[in-house]
Amino acid sequence: MFPVILTRNLVRGLDWLAHRTLPPDVRPTHQQIGRRGEEDAYFHLRKQGYLIVARNFRSPLCRGEIDLIGWNGDVLCFIEVKTRTSREVKTAEAAVDRHKRQELALVARQYLKRLPPSCQWRIDIVSVYYGGHTSPQIEVFRNASI
Repeated sequence: MFPVILTRNLVRGLDWLAHRTLPPDVRPTHQQIGRRGEEDAYFHLRKQGYLIVARNFRSPLCRGEIDLIGWNGDVLCFIEVKTRTSREVKTAEAAVDRHKRQELALVARQYLKRLPPSCQWRIDIVSVYYGGHTSPQIEVFRNASI
């Protein structure tokens, strides 16, 4: 637990320093919030015992990206992170529709070509909500169906 807290505080300290010394971030606000959600999801999953082995994985052979890849015990998890500031329009987990899940599965299969064929795997969805709370509300949906 202590290394996770130390790492999170170090990353936030470096973010604070970068904010004051580097040029301003010109990405659209929704991309900035999405990136922040991925970072918070990463630390949340680490606390739950996941061992994250890759971030923002892309394959040149197919469209799409997998936000996080990590081991949860002996199961390799391909994790899609959805971040929202409100639950009013559409929930974060509902934004991962059938088409997106199929796209994730195609990219996951490209990653799996590097591993033994007997590797167990699944797709997880992590929803991160900001807004009115001191810390984000994070929920993990394990084994999202394809």
